[in-house]
Amino acid sequence: MSNIYQSAPSAYDYPLLVKQLLSRAKTVSQDQEIVYADKKRFTYKDLFNRINRLANVLADLNLDAGDIVAVMDWDSHRYLESYFAIPMSEYILQTVNIRLSPEKILYTINHAKPKVLLLNSEFAPLVKDYQFENSSIEHIIWLDDNGVTFEGVFGGNQNRVTGEYEALLEAADSEFDFPDFDENTIATTFYTSGTTGDPKGVFFSHRQLVLHSLAEAATLGMLPNKQGVSYGDVYMPMTPMFHVHAWGFPFTATMVGLKQVYPGRYAPDALMDLIINEKVSITHCVPTILQMVLKEAQDRDASFNGLKMIIGGSRLTEGLAKTAMAQGIEVYTGYGMSETAPLISLTEFSLNEPEMTEGEDIARRCMTGKPVLMVDAQVWGENNQSVGKGKENTGELVLRAPWLTQSYLKNDDAGKELWENGYMHTQDIAYIRPDGYIRITDRLKDVIKSGGEWISSLEIETILSLHPAVADVSVIGVRDKQWGERPLALIVLKPACQDTNIEDIKAIAEKAVERGIIPEYAVPSQFKFVDELPKTSVGKHDKKVMREMYADQTEV
Repeated sequence: MSNIYQSAPSAYDYPLLVKQLLSRAKTVSQDQEIVYADKKRFTYKDLFNRINRLANVLADLNLDAGDIVAVMDWDSHRYLESYFAIPMSEYILQTVNIRLSPEKILYTINHAKPKVLLLNSEFAPLVKDYQFENSSIEHIIWLDDNGVTFEGVFGGNQNRVTGEYEALLEAADSEFDFPDFDENTIATTFYTSGTTGDPKGVFFSHRQLVLHSLAEAATLGMLPNKQGVSYGDVYMPMTPMFHVHAWGFPFTATMVGLKQVYPGRYAPDALMDLIINEKVSITHCVPTILQMVLKEAQDRDASFNGLKMIIGGSRLTEGLAKTAMAQGIEVYTGYGMSETAPLISLTEFSLNEPEMTEGEDIARRCMTGKPVLMVDAQVWGENNQSVGKGKENTGELVLRAPWLTQSYLKNDDAGKELWENGYMHTQDIAYIRPDGYIRITDRLKDVIKSGGEWISSLEIETILSLHPAVADVSVIGVRDKQWGERPLALIVLKPACQDTNIEDIKAIAEKAVERGIIPEYAVPSQFKFVDELPKTSVGKHDKKVMREMYADQTEV
């Protein structure tokens, strides 16, 4: 006897499509606000109307299901509309990383082969120089905030320009009936800004984006109001919408019906103005952006009044966390990768918090967090077997969750490597504490091997960050004739602390040795003061570049 149920003939099968994320907000959030920098404000009712209009514009371009529509824009209301209208029309949204080098940007466009490009006028010079004869792009939709016309940029080569975004929407019908289709249809793709080789395209299905949105809302909804997300919060991204869907929050915030603020290009003064004027209460960013807004607030003598901020991308050091908390930011850590859509783990807070010192609280906020709902996280040894929990059981963090990318776009070999033995390999070295907290100790490629012993660069960075003079720090391995590799600490000093000497900084590492936190061989052999540290396109420390820059710093 079959145990598969028979549904009623007219029962709705409810495929998990991006359009379903709008259902609640269409009923309860019609008057809620969406703000674009200091340029535009409108309601969710207008948003739904504009999504329909954009879908009608795309429907007139003679596209096929599965065609790719690329977007090159700053964080805007237009991007939010694209997040919905493009995948809901059964096309694939490509979010182009405009912070890559021009060559890499063109590589990602050439590799994905979009038929349509939504192009902000600020990036037009790059596209103008693009060889149109070899281009997959058939239609350009012009986006502009600065009064720049496409006629002025493209001159006589306008035959691919369909028109200006607002004018096209204005002329389009405001009704559109989005179809149902298979929930496993690809909805989005974007390219990882890996520090080696060409960027790789990850992709996500409608089902994956819906499940990620639900898990993100549920996980943050389980946290107390002081840290979690609640009805009435005001959301603004401070990680770009081209990178991992701005950590999935625009989908989640729209599903929940929050007021949303989109800042355009990230400038510290503009971000600070929006946080204050729009009463932004929840955001997320990399440590570099946090440092930027902290400095802006200090210059204004402004407080953040409990702004909830999730840090990811790079390690949140204890020194930076302490500074942020002192300025009124409720800062904590989320973890994920381009391949994980991205949310995998998050700092946990509960209503019945155990008593803890300030130092213990800061340390918790800087850890990788506990796995979020529906995530299976394990640490594997070299034999691809789980090594269990505890600091003594360190290995590679591997994952399963229903929203992880299943492969790489047009790159099956890299996909097979990513998913070897049925778990996604993160290439992060970690251990899981008995209470479930994940502690990432390094990237596989960044860990320093000295005299046969592993040294965690992240652990040394955390210790050095606690020195009050340190604004930013990175630790890399450099060749050493005796030990193979030794740590080199690269330190950016705070503007007011430029007279700090190296021995002062070294002393904090030596104290950590005395307290048994790190072994003596983990104290860097060399310390260098630098004006800035190289960063990737999404603001992470670029240790590959640093290793190349300091390759000749060999200790004899």
